[in-house]
Amino acid sequence: MKKKVLLMGKSGSGKTSMRSIIFANYIARDTRRLGATIDVEHSHVRFLGNLVLNLWDCGGQEAFMENYFASQRDNIFRNVEVLIYVFDVESHELEKDMHYYQSCLEAILQNSPEAKVFCLVHKMDLVQDDQRDLVFKEREEDLKRLSKPLNCTCFATSIWDETLYKAWSNIVYQLIPNVQQLESMLANFANIIDADEVLLFERATFLVISHCERKPHSDVHRFEKISNIIKQFKLSCSKLAATFQSMEVRNSCFSAYIDLFTSNTYIMVVMSDTTIPSAATLINIKNARKHFEKLERSEPGHHTIGASISSHMQAE
Repeated sequence: MKKKVLLMGKSGSGKTSMRSIIFANYIARDTRRLGATIDVEHSHVRFLGNLVLNLWDCGGQEAFMENYFASQRDNIFRNVEVLIYVFDVESHELEKDMHYYQSCLEAILQNSPEAKVFCLVHKMDLVQDDQRDLVFKEREEDLKRLSKPLNCTCFATSIWDETLYKAWSNIVYQLIPNVQQLESMLANFANIIDADEVLLFERATFLVISHCERKPHSDVHRFEKISNIIKQFKLSCSKLAATFQSMEVRNSCFSAYIDLFTSNTYIMVVMSDTTIPSAATLINIKNARKHFEKLERSEPGHHTIGASISSHMQAE
């Protein structure tokens, strides 16, 4: 199943840097050596088995942008599932940026009216800490107003922190087939083993694709921070010719397990009951694996296994 994703925005806004970090295992400082995108760069990213993101990274120089809206209009904007438009928060040509954004929206309305629209207000690390919320909220209001009759979802992002993972996790979540069934199964699994939280990460990108939370947590950015930390750790392992497979963290307050799960995911289980032995949780993860693998292989809309999971789990 291929899904077309358009990545657009002015040249220098940071599109290729974020794509390289999320999908090509770059670290933030290494993106400085990336050159400007020429015309359109296509990449096919296999994401969760049968789902392939057909990512079109569109160069943002004026000549290219004008060409997209003229001679390439149908080719670029037809069959789009998601439009991601990136704005440089410090751009000195905001009016021109908004003009090109509205031109994109007009082309999307004509060719792919069902497409989902996301706006990333990028390079937020360049804005003073105490001004970030205000700057983002003002920009978000403007973008939502300009986007009508389409709805847009806005994120404040930076390649230097977890905000990039939050935005892309939310975007990819919209594209995953069977996502409701996946979340239902995670909730079932969490209840059976009495976990505080269970998260699924996509194996290559470490984006959070689904989670179940049974106890409230004070840090709303914890998922993205974990994505960022583990991905950096995986990269460090690969430099030493080692493979990251699993890890366990235990203290007096909680136990957390990250383990290779299905062929396309890692799982994270957080338990506040520290009396439960590690072996019991690891057996439960192992027993759940085959049920989630069946779901990955099934077609969207096939509800074949959700009810059977509890009878096959070994809860301690």
